Amino acid sequence: AVLPQGGDMRAQLLIAVAYLCAASATSQDSGSVQNNCPGRDGRDGLPGNTGLQGVPGTPGTPGRDGRDGDQGHTGPKGLTGPPGPSGLPGSNGGGLTYVRWGRTVCPSITGTDLVYEGITAGTWYQTTGGGANYLCMTKHPKYFTEASTGNRGTALLYGTEYGWAGGQTSAMSRFDYHNVPCAVCEVSSRSRYLLIPGTYECPSGWTKEYEGWLMTAHSNHKGRTTFNCVDKNPESIPGSAALIHGTQLCHIEAECHGLPCPPYDQRKELSCVVCTK
Repeated sequence: AVLPQGGDMRAQLLIAVAYLCAASATSQDSGSVQNNCPGRDGRDGLPGNTGLQGVPGTPGTPGRDGRDGDQGHTGPKGLTGPPGPSGLPGSNGGGLTYVRWGRTVCPSITGTDLVYEGITAGTWYQTTGGGANYLCMTKHPKYFTEASTGNRGTALLYGTEYGWAGGQTSAMSRFDYHNVPCAVCEVSSRSRYLLIPGTYECPSGWTKEYEGWLMTAHSNHKGRTTFNCVDKNPESIPGSAALIHGTQLCHIEAECHGLPCPPYDQRKELSCVVCTK
């Protein structure tokens, strides 16, 4: 190699080494030249062992909400579930009214309240016409302005008296021929009414409103009347002890003709009970 003339000696030496290395590269295959020049890049080595797990990075920031997907298909109908528990009675669910014959107040039972206190009335006992049922008349009547002042006598209403033979039922005998009061009662939490003649007990699951005596008009009277359950411990309208022969409520006894005796006893006055549910 021909070194350039002049210049720095160090630079000339570096150029000489470069020439030698270049010449060495041309004769590497023969192995005749030994030098300390840098060789060519070696081949890729084998993969190294897996390194240790790195320290977890910090959580990334939450991504944005995705868009709403399409509505899926309607699934199959599920199995019917078991019945749920019964709900509490509603404030206006059901309800009923009934008449407590022979009393001025309603029973002291939860859900039962007095609507009004009245007077028991019906058709005269000797007439064949008129109404058959007893009525609980208000104590404060009001008349239309169109009502006339002439008594036409077409249909008449009379007060009702207790009537029974002497010696019957000591609890009632002190009211013989006294007029019968009544009370209209409202039941807000029960909707079924049941009058059972011949017993003073209600069936299981029913509420006893009151117990009493089964009564109706005298058998010798001409008119037909209904059977009523008169309270076992009756009251009477004050000052009404005089016999007026209007309409009456009398005790009833079961005859042993078609009714089995026993258990019925034709000597005893029949009981009754009013039940609600």
